Amino acid sequence: MRTPDGKECPYYYAGYHRQATSKPACNLLDGKPDARRWTPDLCSTCPVPDIRRANACPNMVLHAHISKRGWHFWEKERVLIHATCTRTNQIVDDPYVGCGQCHTPLTFVVREDTEA
Repeated sequence: MRTPDGKECPYYYAGYHRQATSKPACNLLDGKPDARRWTPDLCSTCPVPDIRRANACPNMVLHAHISKRGWHFWEKERVLIHATCTRTNQIVDDPYVGCGQCHTPLTFVVREDTEA
């Protein structure tokens, strides 16, 4: 669903179907203590839509919490993400790229042009 910031996020939900309005929610924070502090304004700085657009690995699980980045005391709170891989059972260092074990790298073979 499209967030108030205009990005597609698989975890954002706002019940606008058939005029039944419900409170917007982030399903990634569902069941966590930070879910009460979440507001739709946090979607503007959330990295999840960009991560899902860059890496659609089904084995990668995103974990979220609301906090300030370390030593950035002047910033507002934001959604911080860390990821784990269920296939390799390890922490993913860069969620935009993935763990590096789930997908084989593509190799391109370029053949010589026989026509001259």
